[in-house]
Amino acid sequence: MNDSVSTQKDAGAAEQASAAPHTIYLKDYQPPAYRIDATELRVDIGEQSARVSASLTFERQAKNCDSLFLHGESLELISVAINDRTLAADQYKVDTKGLTLFNPPESFTLQTEVVIYPKQNTSLDGLYKSRSIYCTQCEAEGFRKITYFLDRPDVMSDFTTTIIADRASCPILLSNGNRIDSGMLEDGRHFATWHDPFKKPAYLFALVAGDLASIKDEFITQSGRKVALEIFVESKDLDKCDHAMSSLKNSMSWDEKIYGREYDLDIFMIVAVDDFNMGAMENKGLNIFNTSCVLAKPETTTDIGFQRVEAVVAHEYFHNWSGNRVTCRDWFQLSLKEGFTVYRDSCFSADMGSSTVKRVEDVSLLRAHQFPEDAGPMAHPIRPASFIEISNFYTVTIYEKGAEVVRMLANLLGPIEFRKATDLYFDRHDGQAVTTEEFVQAMADVSGRDLTQFKRWYDQAGTPQLKVTDHYHEPSRQYSLTFSQSTPATPECSDKKPFHIPVAIGLLGSAGELALKLDGEELTDLPEDNTHRVLELTQAEQTFVFNDIPEHPVPSLLRGFSAPVKLSFAYSRQDLAELMQRDSDGFNRWEASQNLALGVLDDAILAYRQGDLTEFKVDPLLLDSYRKLLNDDQLDRAMVALMLTLPSQDYIAEQYQVVEVEAIYNARRLLAKTIAKELNAELRKCLMSYDNSQPYRADADSIAARSLKNTALAYLMLEPSQADIEYCVAQFNNANNMTDEMAALSALVYSESALVGDHGKTALANFYVKWQGEALVVNQWLSLQARDPRPNALLRVEDLLQHPAFDAANPNKIRSVIGAFCMANPINFHTGLPDDSSAGYRFLADQVIALDAKNPQMAARLITPLTRWRRYSSKRGQAMRAQLERIQASAGLSGDSYEIVSKSL
Repeated sequence: MNDSVSTQKDAGAAEQASAAPHTIYLKDYQPPAYRIDATELRVDIGEQSARVSASLTFERQAKNCDSLFLHGESLELISVAINDRTLAADQYKVDTKGLTLFNPPESFTLQTEVVIYPKQNTSLDGLYKSRSIYCTQCEAEGFRKITYFLDRPDVMSDFTTTIIADRASCPILLSNGNRIDSGMLEDGRHFATWHDPFKKPAYLFALVAGDLASIKDEFITQSGRKVALEIFVESKDLDKCDHAMSSLKNSMSWDEKIYGREYDLDIFMIVAVDDFNMGAMENKGLNIFNTSCVLAKPETTTDIGFQRVEAVVAHEYFHNWSGNRVTCRDWFQLSLKEGFTVYRDSCFSADMGSSTVKRVEDVSLLRAHQFPEDAGPMAHPIRPASFIEISNFYTVTIYEKGAEVVRMLANLLGPIEFRKATDLYFDRHDGQAVTTEEFVQAMADVSGRDLTQFKRWYDQAGTPQLKVTDHYHEPSRQYSLTFSQSTPATPECSDKKPFHIPVAIGLLGSAGELALKLDGEELTDLPEDNTHRVLELTQAEQTFVFNDIPEHPVPSLLRGFSAPVKLSFAYSRQDLAELMQRDSDGFNRWEASQNLALGVLDDAILAYRQGDLTEFKVDPLLLDSYRKLLNDDQLDRAMVALMLTLPSQDYIAEQYQVVEVEAIYNARRLLAKTIAKELNAELRKCLMSYDNSQPYRADADSIAARSLKNTALAYLMLEPSQADIEYCVAQFNNANNMTDEMAALSALVYSESALVGDHGKTALANFYVKWQGEALVVNQWLSLQARDPRPNALLRVEDLLQHPAFDAANPNKIRSVIGAFCMANPINFHTGLPDDSSAGYRFLADQVIALDAKNPQMAARLITPLTRWRRYSSKRGQAMRAQLERIQASAGLSGDSYEIVSKSL
């Protein structure tokens, strides 16, 4: 699954969760007492309700079992029978959590019939209606809202599903697997029966019924099998599906080539719906997507949007093996499928575009969101030991840090052994629900390595801090690097044991990169490329000595971000400038640019504290380094754009014990304006060299060129000339793609220059008139305004909540306005309004409390900015804490929000 999952609790369950939340522990895991060999469903969809008939074939696995509990929520039970015999009242019990059978037989078939109400299901969990489309979302615990079942991932069953609906309103009826029957019924109704030959847990069940159009294609597998491909959307969106189809076919080819994994059904389907709590879901053979992760065309989709579609389509397709064919035993093992699959989709995206740019993007996401999570109240290992609501653990730790752990294994084993290990893993566990230990064991069995210590990455939370010192002894020509690792305390553990950390390095000398020969190594032991090595840290402190080093080098440390750690080394600014210009590792060139900028920003923040920011002078070394980047026509333009982009406000904040919001914002703004002024000629040359009339292409080179051009435009519009403004307005009015149109719009709107005048307001109004019929484009328009750093943003956000384009029930709209303001506009969120500095905090609490009653998981996700209250000044922190307390005290608080708030306080 991509992105987060949301669940909706009924009022009674929410009150119960708030009053006495129940913690679930990994240590308490027990195998299910029964397995369900076969599941037959009949889902009869009516205008006001749906009737679900289920026939489940049970087989006992435990020796003794005097009762069997089946999960079920918000179900109206009509009938219950075993082996066609209706049960007496004393043979079962029904409550708000499920159905209990007393003294069930060793083998039996359970028949139940329930009524559910998809149109009233505003949680978007289970079976619900999105506009005119009925669809499901069952991960993690949505299937229990469809029928009574052992709703846990280690119960895998053969599913046969018959869907019945009105043919006029629901001409398309879809479920998992292959369609085996269909036909007409009386009164204009029709049916379709689908069978999935691969046993799966209930969380992978899917059903779609509605009026949908589709595009079709086919894929020939490496063994010669023909697979039908079909993407279903509303008919108005048919012209936005080609990129998703191309991405799907590329994914299928890549997975065959890199992992040897072939698709296994006769058909693969994607359905796009507008009301969806996450990015997409990997249901077997029938992936259901948020429209934002399927629909793409140049006029309405930015380059980032195109790349996101490609990545999410790949992610869900790759789940067919890393998640579906081999699934997780329990939800504590969630990263087993998600971390592994994020790693796989990241490698795919790197192969489709720039590997260095992709690596920078992944690490930037990790640092901006996962590192703070590791340092906050919700810190947890990538395999948590406990949870109250599993929905709260669809986190960047599980996904992104989980992917980094798999990446470390891949780097330790090397590409050949890693491929052998994944082959062993897939073949050994095909059709099983397994644990992270079994994944790591496959790596150990193939490589012969002892990975016992490495498994601490799965059980210990926190971001290791790696401090490095060096020493050069000229007479012996020996150079040493000493590494010390430590990990701050986190809620689950204060005494951290050393991690197994791979650290990729190189050494830069005056004439280039130096050969690396560790003390004690023979020449025959050296790798073919001996200018790049991976050192393995396993102790709290270790020293590595290199021989035959002719001069004191500049070390290139943690190349490619070879481990998810915080690195500390006393680089001089001249060292960083050298790395920016000469390091062969693209990631570390970018890293050096960020660290050089951070040093200058630190100077500016100090000046702000002292009240003399107006007299501050930017270190010319940074400006000169940027100038060299802009003048080097041989560099990847996407990398130049990334290196010219200053560290984000959130990442800058991570460098300080106490976050000084105003200081960071003003220092960053001053540095950006100085760059725009001092490099004006180079930026303008970059801008003018781009041909805006060329046809749009979504390939890597074209995306890179647009990225650099629009980075230059953003800088120039900070202190624009009249010519800059005219260029920007012309780009906005004449752009043949959404990337350029949005870049120009944001530059106009965010500019503080008096010369810009009303151009921003006019452009915003014209943009909405032009695109008001395109929901995904309107979401970008909403988000742009919610992120606006200019003063009084909260007033503008409150106006957006009343705008006809905003829908408080749609997750995409919530993220575009409330989420964008509170999580991506720190200067306004933390400063509030001129007469009320806490207004942003109170606004967020109000939204959380209102949303919690409808969609607890969306509400819980929004709480995150308040949970970091300890990082701010006493006055600001206490104001944030007060809003957490207000949320906690609200009546009927869900278990989802309760867990986040209680752990934060």
